[in-house]
Amino acid sequence: MINRRKTKKIRVGNVEIGGDAPVSVQSMCNTDTRDIKATVLQIHRLTDAGCEIIRVAVPDKQAAEAILEIKKQIKIPLIADIHFDYRLALQSIKNGADGLRINPGNIGRKEFVQKVANAAKEREIPIRIGVNTGSLEKDLSHTPRDLSNSLVKSALKNISILEDMDFDLIKVSLKASDVNTMIQAYKKFSETSDYPVHLGVTEAGTLKSGLVKSSIGIGSLLLAGIGDTIRVSLTEDPVEEVYAGWEILKALNIRKKGLNLISCPGCGRCGIDLINLAKQVEERFKNIEKPLTIAVMGCPVNGPGEARSADIGISGANNEGYLFKNGEIIAKIPGEKLLERLEKEVSQLYLSC
Repeated sequence: MINRRKTKKIRVGNVEIGGDAPVSVQSMCNTDTRDIKATVLQIHRLTDAGCEIIRVAVPDKQAAEAILEIKKQIKIPLIADIHFDYRLALQSIKNGADGLRINPGNIGRKEFVQKVANAAKEREIPIRIGVNTGSLEKDLSHTPRDLSNSLVKSALKNISILEDMDFDLIKVSLKASDVNTMIQAYKKFSETSDYPVHLGVTEAGTLKSGLVKSSIGIGSLLLAGIGDTIRVSLTEDPVEEVYAGWEILKALNIRKKGLNLISCPGCGRCGIDLINLAKQVEERFKNIEKPLTIAVMGCPVNGPGEARSADIGISGANNEGYLFKNGEIIAKIPGEKLLERLEKEVSQLYLSC
């Protein structure tokens, strides 16, 4: 049982963050926000994959204006990602953004920050203070051994700016590409503040390396009870970020959703194309909504027993295979019919859930 840190609860659109709310999964569009059609299509794909909050870049006025039309065509909350220009924040709020990602210290003059805080407070829109090792203030230490402390100092400094303006609808991220630095920063921050935190390893890399870094960083903190919303940052189609985020949450039994795939690595006893079959099963059922554990095992020797926790599963043999439920074999099937029979059984099982 993971004992989550108790944080303040805020709301991004219709999604609660912090407190007793579920840990939510976020992503960010890599489309040009000014291209409304492409951005909306990507958000729809992300929503289908399970994305619960989406962030878009707002580099100029045209991008801020595009939010108005984008919001009309999507169902999940949208966060505007802004750097430096307070006017883009105001325009994004006006056009329906459900949240902002902006660092008050980067805006400049106090009256500009006050305008953003007032507008956000009026519409009850939260602000994420996104601290990053790549954009720390110059007066903070940038040496590797001091980076985690510098991230925390920067976050607290930006928090105080907003609190002085009577604004507390805040969540915080303290991201680094170095996993140890990221973990240390979040732990230190969580000892000093009860604002909800958004977890992520920034610039984590491509699919393979990024998944490893993100799983270690995000997973370690979630196990420690730290984390209210997450994004797995990958140099990849952002849909993969969403799938990865859910896999991390499911692996820790924090959230239950869709497919939980159990599959063995295979050995000399394997009598089927296990790798291809497991990939087919994963692809076929990756977008189901209700929790369902499916096992794909290489042989009948240990398959049913090792996958006893699965709702349903298949195992291979020489030119044939077995279908089992709750660890008990219920049918022998020709090898080429394994996937077809599994689809039929899952369809019946899924409908009966």
